[in-house]
Amino acid sequence: MRGVPAAEARVLAQLRDRALEPEAALASLFDHLRPHGGEHAASSATRYAALLDALEADREAAAGCRHHVLALLGGCRLVGFFSDTGILPATGFFTEAARLAAARVLPEVGDASDLRVRLARIFHGRGDWRWVAELPAELGIRFWRLVHEGGDPASRADDLRILRGLRDQMLEALLLLAWRLGGLDVEHEFGRLGPEFAGYAARFRGLASATQRFVDAQRARLVDPESPSVDAAEIDVMVDQVADVLARARRASGRLGTSVRLSYQLLRTEQSLDRIEALARLLEADDTESGREAGAVIEGWSRLVRSAIVAEGRRHSLRAHLSDGLSLLALRVSENAARTGEHYIAESRPAYYAMWRAAMGAGLIIGLMALLKIYTGKLGAPPAAEALLFSLNYGLGFVLIFVLHLTVATKQPAMTAQTMAAYLRDMREGRQEDVARVADLVVAVARTQIAAILGNVIIALPTAMLVFHAIVASTGHVPIDAGKAAHLLEDLNIAGWAIPHAALAGVFLFLSGVLTGYFDNKASYARLALRIGALRWLQRGVGVSRAARIGDYIEGHLGGLLGNFLFGCMLGTAGTIGLILGLPIDIRHIAFAAANLGYALAALDFALPLRALMWAGLGVAAIGATNLVVSFLLALWMALRARRAARPEERGGGRMPAVAREVLRRLARAPATFFTARGLPPAERGASDA
Repeated sequence: MRGVPAAEARVLAQLRDRALEPEAALASLFDHLRPHGGEHAASSATRYAALLDALEADREAAAGCRHHVLALLGGCRLVGFFSDTGILPATGFFTEAARLAAARVLPEVGDASDLRVRLARIFHGRGDWRWVAELPAELGIRFWRLVHEGGDPASRADDLRILRGLRDQMLEALLLLAWRLGGLDVEHEFGRLGPEFAGYAARFRGLASATQRFVDAQRARLVDPESPSVDAAEIDVMVDQVADVLARARRASGRLGTSVRLSYQLLRTEQSLDRIEALARLLEADDTESGREAGAVIEGWSRLVRSAIVAEGRRHSLRAHLSDGLSLLALRVSENAARTGEHYIAESRPAYYAMWRAAMGAGLIIGLMALLKIYTGKLGAPPAAEALLFSLNYGLGFVLIFVLHLTVATKQPAMTAQTMAAYLRDMREGRQEDVARVADLVVAVARTQIAAILGNVIIALPTAMLVFHAIVASTGHVPIDAGKAAHLLEDLNIAGWAIPHAALAGVFLFLSGVLTGYFDNKASYARLALRIGALRWLQRGVGVSRAARIGDYIEGHLGGLLGNFLFGCMLGTAGTIGLILGLPIDIRHIAFAAANLGYALAALDFALPLRALMWAGLGVAAIGATNLVVSFLLALWMALRARRAARPEERGGGRMPAVAREVLRRLARAPATFFTARGLPPAERGASDA
């Protein structure tokens, strides 16, 4: 064909060849579209548009394309494609992960009559679903419009037979999905959310009954086109009622805690509900006799097939499955951490000054912890014993800080990032009030974080000096010699390993925030307060009311206790792991760096040259900045991912730039609000409880 590139001409020729197997013809089409040699997905869209132009100009090729598509659909079982593709399997997260891992070693052999198996042969490139997902939706609509309009009179009877079979299998899939949801009342994980869900099962069964009536009426029209038409209004009502139950279940799981199984079940139910709604609307709009709703049918069908192809590709990706599982678990963890993060944001003057006091108290304890670590290092204990002692020093010290409601500055970002992600999720693009609300949060976070950092540092540094001289005055012994002081100063050298070690500490800070949220969720889900309060030996020992209070305390603070202790264990074992592996692994933390600088200065009798002192101070600042940035970015990434807000189609492209512009405007107009209590209301509106 004149003017058509050779590659396109080959595809058009294969589409015209009706003797060719449908799989082979359609595979050649998508082989032509697939990005090659490092091309971007945009190249596929360009080739797709050009091929559609050629098909629109070549009626024979368009008719051949329709023939191959309908032959593929008419020769396959489609129920599983409509009822299962894009919906989490009933086997559960871990079973599915094991299946995918096993398939990497020994590939599965599917039923050749299943459309999903034949689609896997057409989209046979690894990661095809990625570029398919990026194709513009309007191109898919153009393709299916060509298929819809590309028939010829000679094949009309066969086409109608295939389309009737397609419709019947869609109805069967719709019915299967509805009755599958109708049995959810037997799910223990769902039913344990509380007495408020005692009557929810009727809604699920009502949806199944409404769907049965819709399907029966639709099948009657397949037999007798003169039968009364039926709409999906009743299904829409029941879908809304079930969606309300799911929304309340999510809120309840946020209060009561959740498990991977429950989160998985809720997500699978939502996906099934969305598919029921999509199929019902598509079947309602489809009227093959009048063609009145052809545009709506084509658009709905294109959207459904596109999402199913992408979902089927993702289903075979172990990496995608694990990533989705991480998001699933992180959603619950992040919501618990977000509630904790609100306590780290001072939004009133009393809360701001309380943060200063809490940070200064923590700086005092850290000054003592730094000396204990130095003494522990002098013991010459075996590596495992030394790691244990370091871990106990850090872990018990951080737990003490937590119990006393004091604040370690670097613990804040991992928590406040979750709160910020929740604000971003709730933003509505274009609403200045929402932009201002998030900007207020950014300013409050910056102000509170700076107060906490300075509170830690300005106390940890002089505490170290005072403790050093107190030991010398009381015992006559120097706790740190000049050699150790030089080593402590070398640890602050930003030209050495200080920054990478500070980044590792930032990763541990992020993980401690995750652990805090995880154990908070676990405590709520396991109902620790009731279970601990019901311990008979505890009731006999301290009384029933006191046992209940102990249970309440542990449930309310388990995340903080274990998160802080395990964070200390991470810090304490890092150096030993590096020693065992022969790698330069260690940690640097701003508060301990400030305390170590104080001990080094005291040991050197403050005879440090000004240049060296300035470089050491710069090292402390750089370590702190690295701690904060790494932990904050990791926590923000996880929180956004968990809430699906990191995906452009869900978060809106204009949110972050709008917030950034508003924050910069405030920084230019009133920079003091980022560093001081200026502008804060005198009444208490926030909390600074660590």
